[in-house]
Amino acid sequence: MVMRTRQSQRRRQVLSRERIVETAIELLDAGGEGALTVRALTERLSTGAGAIYHHVGNMNELGQAATETVIADALPWPVASGGGAGESGGAEEAGETGGSGKAGKAGEPGRAGEVGGSRGPRERPEDRIRVVALGLYDAATEHPWLASRLAAQLTREPWGAVTPRIFESMGRPLRDLGVPRGDWFTTTSTLVHYVLGATSQNAQAADDVPGGAPPDTEEVRAAFLDTASRAWRDLDPEEYPFLHDIADQMRAHEDRAQFLAGVDLILAGVTASRPR
Repeated sequence: MVMRTRQSQRRRQVLSRERIVETAIELLDAGGEGALTVRALTERLSTGAGAIYHHVGNMNELGQAATETVIADALPWPVASGGGAGESGGAEEAGETGGSGKAGKAGEPGRAGEVGGSRGPRERPEDRIRVVALGLYDAATEHPWLASRLAAQLTREPWGAVTPRIFESMGRPLRDLGVPRGDWFTTTSTLVHYVLGATSQNAQAADDVPGGAPPDTEEVRAAFLDTASRAWRDLDPEEYPFLHDIADQMRAHEDRAQFLAGVDLILAGVTASRPR
């Protein structure tokens, strides 16, 4: 009787909201939305449904908590404002984010929350935007279920914890680029919708691979692009001359680099249209 009581006490001590959310993320990563069930949680955590609901309320709240946890780890949080519109280079510290600290790819800004490169308290607004964009992209690549949840929260619950964080992280450096105050919402929304749309498309493509993300994902992707490229080249060259010209480019493109090129196109437009 004493031994059983001690085991129960240890189980209660180990079980926490953080542990439940962590387990929910693991289930979502492994099997998508359908894998996150009360039964799967109780089996994984060796506890009862009542204990889980005591910590998280309901499954919808648990899904929101999982989304918020991933985004908090992925996005840098601006700890200080760079000032009003037109000021270049805010006072955000790129390293004060609570991110993972993994290095970014060569020639690119590190993932959100990283200290890689020469970023500092006076880094350019454009660089801060790229860090945020790549943080969202990489998070959605690592967690394929995330993109659809972000889109749902953006459209259905913009007052929740996630949407304000994304808009604040994108909006401050856009403001510091000199975007006129009357265009802040439209400009930020345009960039946010591009980022979330591109990450959703990439995540969906990865999620469509049978089994989630097998070791030969790169080979599967290469075979798919090769098939698509050959199909474009087989089209009537007089009717589709442009597709013939870009077929090889499509086959050789890298998704992450293409995503960042889209961000740069938007930033180039913002820079070109701002008042001088």
